[in-house]
Amino acid sequence: MQLDHSFTVPAGLDDAWKLFQDLDRVAPCMPGAVLDTLDGDSFTGRVKVKVGAVQMSYRGEGTVTRDGSARSMFLDLSGSETRGAGTASARVTATLSAAPAGTVVRVRTDLDITGRPAQFGRGIMTEVGDRIVQQFATRLEELLRDAGPGSSPTPTTSATETLRGRLGPEPEAIDLGAAALPVLLRKAAAPVAAVLFAVVVIKALRRRSHK
Repeated sequence: MQLDHSFTVPAGLDDAWKLFQDLDRVAPCMPGAVLDTLDGDSFTGRVKVKVGAVQMSYRGEGTVTRDGSARSMFLDLSGSETRGAGTASARVTATLSAAPAGTVVRVRTDLDITGRPAQFGRGIMTEVGDRIVQQFATRLEELLRDAGPGSSPTPTTSATETLRGRLGPEPEAIDLGAAALPVLLRKAAAPVAAVLFAVVVIKALRRRSHK
């Protein structure tokens, strides 16, 4: 499944590129995610999402490579549900380019997912991706405004705790209910309709048998 998104950050191309290379600062901007370890270009982390009362937690790892001349980053990600059989893997390409209002970030994700989220389909996954990217962009803007891209990064709690041999705090789940719930309801409607149809047929047959 291929997903494409784009957003603009209020910073020059050089400053934005410098910021995006600093995973310790950028990772906390991703909704529902926590960065646990960062060792050069390799990292581990956790993601938590929820749809209504149902929560799904993933633990995974990834690597990042960069092309400075093209201002592009490539992330290879893989993970699995901590309480389930679902898996997820992705190849993410983020390309930065200058724009009048700042820097445009174009993100292409080649996603392979199994388990419960796989039933949503491309349309819902695109909508979910839009919501996540919008929140990510908003947090990046806040980071740029409050700290400035040229400031020295402050280690995140998760990174600090990992150096001490402990995982960081649990990620705050991102709620996907608004996007995913209609699909779940539509999928639930089919078996419910079948049961109701069977009940109607049985009642009709019983009426005929009593005549």
